[in-house]
Amino acid sequence: MHKKTLKHVLKPIVTVALTLALTSCLDNAKKTEQTTTSEEETAEATTYPSDVIPFMDEWKILLGDGTKSDELVDYEKKDFFYVENDGTTNWVVYKTPNSGVTSRTSSNTRTELGQKEHWIPETGGKLTGTLKVQHVSTSGDARVAASYSVVVGQIHSDEGHENEPIKIFYKKFPGHTKGSVFWNYEINTAGDNSKRWDYSSAIWGHDMSVVGPSATEYPEEPKDGIALGEEFSYEINVYKGIMYLTFESDGHETVKFTKNLLKSDFVKSSDIPQQIRTLYAAIGRDGTERENAYAGEINYFKQGAYNQTNGKNPEDNIVWYTGSETYGGDIEKQYANGCYAEVWFKNATVGAGTPPETE
Repeated sequence: MHKKTLKHVLKPIVTVALTLALTSCLDNAKKTEQTTTSEEETAEATTYPSDVIPFMDEWKILLGDGTKSDELVDYEKKDFFYVENDGTTNWVVYKTPNSGVTSRTSSNTRTELGQKEHWIPETGGKLTGTLKVQHVSTSGDARVAASYSVVVGQIHSDEGHENEPIKIFYKKFPGHTKGSVFWNYEINTAGDNSKRWDYSSAIWGHDMSVVGPSATEYPEEPKDGIALGEEFSYEINVYKGIMYLTFESDGHETVKFTKNLLKSDFVKSSDIPQQIRTLYAAIGRDGTERENAYAGEINYFKQGAYNQTNGKNPEDNIVWYTGSETYGGDIEKQYANGCYAEVWFKNATVGAGTPPETE
């Protein structure tokens, strides 16, 4: 072929090839840019629990499926620990089934923070929280004190019997509009810890000892109770061995308590309250407490959703074994059938104990 003719033939082909190659490079660059932008937008759109309540670097967590994490900044796990917005406010969600993987010292599941720093009552510490309970298990046994309840804050001992100076409960029976908020003090048992018990104090509604006459019959609904989705707040302030408690909720009376953690109120058998003699009679728990209670014992705070509805046989322990539905531990089925606890927090703080306010 003539050289001039060949040049005229090749020139358009080369031009088309170069154009296609350039277009392909531009398209790939555009796709890469779009992917990067999409990933950045997704990262920017995620709101983590640590964005809502910034004290998360002071905690570790155990989730209801057994997952553990010691690093909670920019951490979440859907269906257990994440953020929801109710239209105006971001809330940290703690959700846990009736049956899952539990801690070493409990048969109850939890999605709950555990404080990294430990302290003794003489040194003290303070925990606050503003929350609303969105759901408690709808299956259980009305005769069992722990049924239909969740613990939303506590102090836990980390030595000796590893008992709990305080657990704050929310409990609502099926069919009731309002539930009860109460707190329990667990004795630091003298001797055999199998005789331990919790003394329960009502805040709004009933205390823990108010139960149903049968498995499916419920007591009277509390007139001054707290509904699901209704906000309330608590402050646990331990200062120089004394525990000062404050509970507040709009439309309800502010309630305060004081409890000495260095000197027991339950040293002798005659000190055991009638509430305990009645509630624990079936399981024979009638222990007494060591004279110095929790003095000198290492403690730490916990906060979140500690589900008390565990699915065990109530005939074995009518106080704590709730006989709830667990669907063989299938978490998805438990969530679908109301067999879980869910608690939302919008504010919380942790730190050193402070002198109590004077009236």
